[in-house]
Amino acid sequence: MTAAARTQRTEGPPTAAPSLTRVAQHYLGRFAAMASPCELLVDTDDAAEAAALLQIVAKEASRIEAAFSRYRTGNIVHRINNAGGQTIVMDAECAELIDYAVTCLEISGGKFDITSGVLRRLWTFDGGNHSADPAAVSALLERVGWHRVTWRRPELTMPAGMEIDLGGIGKEYAVDRAAALIAAATERAFLVNFGGDLFASGVCRDGNPWTVGVEDPGRTGEAATYKLEVERGGLATSGDARRFLMVEGKRLGHILNPITGWPVEGAPRSVTVLAHTCMEAGTLATLATLEGPRARAFLEEQGVRFWLA
Repeated sequence: MTAAARTQRTEGPPTAAPSLTRVAQHYLGRFAAMASPCELLVDTDDAAEAAALLQIVAKEASRIEAAFSRYRTGNIVHRINNAGGQTIVMDAECAELIDYAVTCLEISGGKFDITSGVLRRLWTFDGGNHSADPAAVSALLERVGWHRVTWRRPELTMPAGMEIDLGGIGKEYAVDRAAALIAAATERAFLVNFGGDLFASGVCRDGNPWTVGVEDPGRTGEAATYKLEVERGGLATSGDARRFLMVEGKRLGHILNPITGWPVEGAPRSVTVLAHTCMEAGTLATLATLEGPRARAFLEEQGVRFWLA
């Protein structure tokens, strides 16, 4: 069975109603969440079981989006970003995500920073030829930098005007959470795919791995432009196939260096990583991209399977 993987990372409407269809020896469930096409593939002949599992996945995706999307009001991220310098107390789940982000910050030498989301105000990666104003970037960098934040779990204090954005890990976290719930409910092989970030639980009944189609950044829009076989683990891709600018003949991808405020230069157009979990795969793909020309060397140091394009 082939699961089409995409890499677009935008936000939009809430979760759409799930649908379930029979495809070969699997059931395929589909819905929309986190502005992404989401899928659950279950290696079963039991439609009722597949439908129940799909509801579990869709419900968990909706819960995580509601809890941590910066586009939602009333959640913990909204409270943090609108606290005006006041201290906010985290629940345990959000505190775990913050701690994970801090670890990523340390590994990346400050390049993975969840306070860098404010830079999106100056950049629109729509394929055009416009660039941000250097003076505006410099000014906005005064609102970027985890070193300005006081984090004493479970309390976070952030200067007024700063924001956090968990979008860089949220979708991968949702995949792993959904996969854990499915694994607790069935022994069937399954694959969870949220917009190209996915987790496969193991080989199918016929002994075959899952075949995953990954979009080639040079052939945007074509289904399964190259294919990978995945038995078990998390797979994630970081790339500029759909979000980029062309400035003075140079292609600028959408991943920004929070230290400079400008797009990372010299990185592969697409980085795909297979790891034990989707969060690990997504993190390594992003960190590799942030390394620019050192992306391959960085991933080789991690000892994971990866593909560059």
